Amino acid sequence: MSGPTLSPANHTPLSPLRFLERSATVFPDRVAVIHGDRRYSYREFGDEVERLARVLRSRIEPGDRVAFLCPNTPEMLFAHFAVPLAGGVFIALNSRLAGRELEYILEHSGTSLLFVDSELVGSVATARDAVPSLREVIEIPDSTIARPVVPEGIATGMYADFLAAADDVADIPLHWGVDDEQQVIAINYTSGTTGKPKGVMYTHRGAYLNSLGETFHNGFTGSTKYLWTLPMFHCNGWCTPWAVTQAAGTHICLRAVRADAIWDAIDTLGVTHLCGAPAVCSTIAEAPQAHPVDALRITTAAAPPSPTVIAQLEAIGVTVVHVYGLTEVYGPYTICEYQESWSERTAEERASLLSRQGVGMVQAENARVVDAQMTDVPADGETMGEIVLRGNNVMLGYYRNPEATAEAFAGGWFHTGDLGVLHPDGYIQLKDRAKDIVISGGENISTIEVEQALRTHPAVLDVAVIGVPHPKWGERPKAFVIVRKGARVTAAELVEHTRGRLAKFKVPDEIVFPLELPRTPTGKVLKFELRNSN
Repeated sequence: MSGPTLSPANHTPLSPLRFLERSATVFPDRVAVIHGDRRYSYREFGDEVERLARVLRSRIEPGDRVAFLCPNTPEMLFAHFAVPLAGGVFIALNSRLAGRELEYILEHSGTSLLFVDSELVGSVATARDAVPSLREVIEIPDSTIARPVVPEGIATGMYADFLAAADDVADIPLHWGVDDEQQVIAINYTSGTTGKPKGVMYTHRGAYLNSLGETFHNGFTGSTKYLWTLPMFHCNGWCTPWAVTQAAGTHICLRAVRADAIWDAIDTLGVTHLCGAPAVCSTIAEAPQAHPVDALRITTAAAPPSPTVIAQLEAIGVTVVHVYGLTEVYGPYTICEYQESWSERTAEERASLLSRQGVGMVQAENARVVDAQMTDVPADGETMGEIVLRGNNVMLGYYRNPEATAEAFAGGWFHTGDLGVLHPDGYIQLKDRAKDIVISGGENISTIEVEQALRTHPAVLDVAVIGVPHPKWGERPKAFVIVRKGARVTAAELVEHTRGRLAKFKVPDEIVFPLELPRTPTGKVLKFELRNSN
């Protein structure tokens, strides 16, 4: 006897395109997008996406790559739906990359159309000459800033004119879905800190499921006012362009992350949610405008947030949720789920618990911490191993790089390269990148552990720790400390401060005070630059 079979009656390929189709139909008059003087209802959101998609469909073949180089503007949000609706593959470019870096990504991906914000046109000045596949460069002005002086001869057209062409192709049919849910919806390029950037392929299915997880864990609803402090070019904004739209919440676009702009949005637009790196948390907590709020939820990742900053935000009514993930897993994969019993702990103890990476999100499987033989390490909170992941929210693979894909998927799991421990309660805690661990006299020293100890000093705003060569011990930790404005502290005072919090061999030998730390656009400290500077 044969078993049940799939048919159109019981199976529809998953795609986040469905989210906008539904919200535009069910909540057409609800405010969908706010950006300065611009407001879009969900009906208008859907209409502009359709117009853009029809013009794209008339100029690309299925599977063609279409790139956007923009800040967090409405056009960047619209592209998350319009490009896949047109049958293309969306590439959100890092707006802080240099011209040669952008050209490498455009060439490697074989991008055919590039849309670029007016302020960034100069960074792609030679792209059409350097990238054979690139046919058009469309400039996108932004009404929230005065149009800058834009070099001539780079853009082939303007966004408004491109959209106007939709009137000529109004009869092109659009399908708010896909025939194959494993079809690639986007390619996200890694930061390339240890080599050339790799193109991480996301599928419609993976994006759909990760969006559901984001909506569930963040508690997105129709009342959500989501502030775009997280770059949309980073893991497609952790799939939040699709998730907030799924909930029919309001996207509040933010061109640049500044403390005054963030607090103005909180106070005047009723922001309920935002995401970002710990640096964003610090910006909010340290701002002169900071004050108690009724309800604000910040989801943070990129590096373990400082317990000190968590405590600061908690004190003004901000809920901080810590997640962990990578570009290769659509952004967040684990979340530090809050336990009611933690409310009975001291603020310092609670902040320490909240800084852990936690457990698998609802759309993901549980993370494992394994040794070199892929055997799970003891759940003792001390034995370090590599964090490995698998499931629906692991990338399809690296674009045009089967060797790197095979290496990343060795043993049937995705190898993160992150070192962590598993606690008795099943929560994982990141200890370091494999390449950042300090091995001193045969002992492993977690740079994150040393950083967290230093951050507990009231004068410390930010810190990064690296290993430097030592003639006797092999390596010793060195700390780079950013001091809070108006505060004073010496290296000797910080060394003494850490002695009560760390084993003696973990206390840094050297502490220096640079003016700033080198970072990626997503907030990660570029430790290789610090190592190279020694």
